[in-house]
Amino acid sequence: MIADDATFRRLMRASQQGDKQCYSVLLAECDKWLRRYFAAKIAPAALEDLVQETLISVHRKRASYDPERAFLPWLAAIGRYRWIDQLRKTYRNNEAELDENLVADPQSEAVSAKISIESLLEKLPEKQAEVIRLVKIEGLSISEASAMTAQSESLVKVNIHRGIKKLNTIVEE
Repeated sequence: MIADDATFRRLMRASQQGDKQCYSVLLAECDKWLRRYFAAKIAPAALEDLVQETLISVHRKRASYDPERAFLPWLAAIGRYRWIDQLRKTYRNNEAELDENLVADPQSEAVSAKISIESLLEKLPEKQAEVIRLVKIEGLSISEASAMTAQSESLVKVNIHRGIKKLNTIVEE
């Protein structure tokens, strides 16, 4: 059986009212759905643990589910939070210890940082990169950047916001 949202809602409503058989079916269907949901998001070796942790969260949060609302977005939200927790745990465990013998010259760190920032800013539209340089790097005010770039103050703020948002996306990828 491949359950649709209406079926999930019906099963959850009955489960909340104490029907153990419906709850068992609900968990089995959630298990199948979560396996498909996580299949492309996580390594196969971690899939089982992530599905089980998500099912435990569903169990703990079942009283908070509103049967008048869609079930699958609720389940997906719980799954997404468990997936993010799993990623954090994985990346924390994979951190490598730094060799204390590898000490860099502070001058080279500043140069490396500058090169990194410049290479990131090159990926932005020119207007966004320009106002980010002026305001966030050089420390000019919004009004000063506005005067220098012939952009309105509102546009300077919008370009900074959009540019930083795009930079965040680039860095996360």
